[in-house]
Amino acid sequence: MNRTRTVALSLAATVAALAPALGQAAATAAPGTAYLQDPAGDEHAMKSMWTKDDMHKVEGQLRFHPGVQYKTVTRSGPPEAPEWKRQVGDPKTLAWQPSYEFAWAVSDSALVKKALTTKDGNQPIVLHAVLRDAKGAVAGEVRKELSGQPATGRQKVAGNKRIACDTGRYTVEWSVTRTGYGTLTGSLPWDSSCEQYRTAFAAENGAH
Repeated sequence: MNRTRTVALSLAATVAALAPALGQAAATAAPGTAYLQDPAGDEHAMKSMWTKDDMHKVEGQLRFHPGVQYKTVTRSGPPEAPEWKRQVGDPKTLAWQPSYEFAWAVSDSALVKKALTTKDGNQPIVLHAVLRDAKGAVAGEVRKELSGQPATGRQKVAGNKRIACDTGRYTVEWSVTRTGYGTLTGSLPWDSSCEQYRTAFAAENGAH
């Protein structure tokens, strides 16, 4: 029976090999997953801004998870063991279902501008991302308003929008807002090609 599942690439080496197909130099791969990150770097890499009075700092980061999905089909085993069944990916059913992972940090200076900062208190945070195709049309969008959040946090928001494979290049525009302080913005490119997954599935289907 066919079933749909979200791919979690299990080997870091496989992820590293597929990362170029997911985007450009900004792509970051980690064991068990693949994503694009703005700004590029590790989980601590953040864009930042200060309020006009230099007393409050807002930092933000976006990880774009393309979210490959596909259906599986049952294939028989080799001639010497035909009873050995296996589930393999069906390349004809490949598609994307992106999600957006935001990180933020809010710092407050106690006495000296841009110094002696603390990260505490409850923070009102607004997360927003728009996925645009090559013509600028909106292909997906998420927005989430959060209240009473810690000064540092991370949250993943499902896009709930299916994107067909091989439909060109897209741009992810994102922002993190600390209400009353300001808004951080960023963007990153994404290529919707599924070619490397399709090639891998074709090889898997042909292995008997």
